[in-house]
This record gives sequence, C-alpha cells and structure tokens, in this order.
Amino acid sequence: MSEQRYSRRTFLAGAAATGTAALAGCISSFTGGSGGDTATIFHAGSLAAPFGDAEGPFEEQQDADVVREAKGSVGSTRKITEQGKSAEVLGVSDFRLIRDMVLPDHGSWYSIFATNSMAIAYTDESTGADEFSTGNWWEVLSRDDVAVAHSDPAVDPNGYRSRMAMKLGAIEFEGERLYDEETRDALIEQAEIPSGTETELIAQLESGELDYAWQYKSAGKSHDVNVIDLQPAVNLAVADQKHAKHYAKATVNAGGNTYTGAPIAYGITVPGVAENPDLGAQWVEFMASDDGKAILEDNGFSPVSPLVVPESGKSNVPESVMAMAEAKSSLGPLEL
Repeated sequence: MSEQRYSRRTFLAGAAATGTAALAGCISSFTGGSGGDTATIFHAGSLAAPFGDAEGPFEEQQDADVVREAKGSVGSTRKITEQGKSAEVLGVSDFRLIRDMVLPDHGSWYSIFATNSMAIAYTDESTGADEFSTGNWWEVLSRDDVAVAHSDPAVDPNGYRSRMAMKLGAIEFEGERLYDEETRDALIEQAEIPSGTETELIAQLESGELDYAWQYKSAGKSHDVNVIDLQPAVNLAVADQKHAKHYAKATVNAGGNTYTGAPIAYGITVPGVAENPDLGAQWVEFMASDDGKAILEDNGFSPVSPLVVPESGKSNVPESVMAMAEAKSSLGPLEL
C-alpha cells in the first residue's frame, strides 16, 4: 500500500545540512534552534492539501514540527488500532471510522470538522472531455474506450463512496433514477481499482494514464484538474433525512467490513496513543480557527463551524477544543 509522508521542516533541515549557510541561518531562526515538539498526523489523502497549507502557520504558531502521513482513511485508522503506531492527530474522511474503530479502546472523543461531496475529475485531454457533463457522466464513464478508476474500497472511503454513488444512480429517488441496473453494472465493471488513494489517481489523470477518476469535489480546488458536480441523489452531500434514507440504500462490502451510504462528514481526533496530546488538540483548534476554516474553504471543503462533538462523550473533549465546539447526539441524520 502506497503511503506518503510529509515534513516541511525535515526537508528544510536536509537542505541546511548541505552547507548552504544562508538557508541554514533562516532555518535556525524559523525553528528556534533545536525546534519544539513533533506532531505526527495520520490523515486521509484528500486532506493532504489543506493540512499541507496549515502545516507552516501551525509550526510557526506552536514552534513545533509537523510530520504528516497521508493514506486512505481506513489504512490511517488501522495504523493506530492494529499496528500500534503513535500519532497526535488522526483525520479521516468518514467520521464513522473513528466512532466505530477507534472509540473506546484507542481514543475517547472526536469531532466533525468538514464536509465534502462526491465528484468526477478529468482533464482537458481526457477521452470525451468535450462532451462530459453532469447530465451524461454515466454514459461517458461506461464506454469501453474510457479509462476510469476509484481508490480501493478496503482502505479508502473514496473507494466505497464511489461504489455507493454508482449504485445510487440506479435506485429510484423521488420518482426518478439516472440509469438502469445494466448501466450501473457497466460503470462498476469499467472502474478500475488501484491499490492507492485518491491522491494517486490525480497523478494518473495528469499523466494521461486515466481519463476520469472518482474524487471529492475539493479536488477541483486543491489540484489542477476539472471536476463536475454530481446529482444530489448520488453525491452523498445532502445531510437531511430524505437524502440520508436514500443514501443508506447503497452498501459496499470491502476488506471484511460493510459500509452504508451516508452524507459525507470528516472526523478528527487525538488518539489515546498520542505522545503529546496537548499538541494534537492544538492542531484541532487551529483547523477550527478562522485561519483553519479559510484554508479548508480555499481547498474546496465546507468547514463545520462550530465543531460538532458527540453529546455522549463531551466530557472527554479537551476544554480548549470544547470551547470551539457544540455537543450533539446527531449531525442531521448521522448518529454520533
């Protein structure tokens, strides 16, 4: 399984070690000499862009070194629950992974901090790009001469949500459906399943290896690709009871788990294995601040403000985080 590890300060420190005196002086000033604490962050691939943009301001604010590891949300969660790795922060594209896999043995709280929408990404060079639209995406993606993919449903919510969206298009909603079961099957069969995350699909789009990739809408802001919006009946973005009931009709079995369709909501937590939980909480606070929300919006996400934490576990939430949150038993139709 591919994994991406990022540390801006590690890169700078390596450059300084080459003997570039001017750069070394800048680094010494930036890090305050030996530098502060380290915050290891495991996160979804789709969060690489906003978390990358937040890294520098957070490091300056806290005099800390941020080390980020991007992987599918399921894989990121299993680093903590199965591999025993330590991290100050876990950020996932489906909060239910924290609710169902991390709590209560590997953590005691979480918050919902952002939402997103399913979309399809492509480039100007993609086969059929000149006719591709919200009104006919299923026709284009089911063609034999089109290369389309989504990430692995067993390790990445993008993968199982892509499958859900394809299934939902063939399920009647308010008296209509986008296409029939034959088209649904063709879409699923046509979509390749790579071993990586949605971020790797972007590189394959840009290289021309793929014509289309199932993505989140945020990809259009955080990467140099085109995206089309999908219908509310399939985009997993509408958090009301009517749409949630419809989304729940699509289930996907992957990696020994069954995932049920639901509105997209991103979760974040400080795991129980964190070596510096206070620093982890400060990262959560930063993402909930005006600066953090602006970064999320610039990268195509919709911040949840204030943060939402489960009513049942609010006593476990750090006071500094709780000051920026509200406790609820549900977020729209989603049980917390």
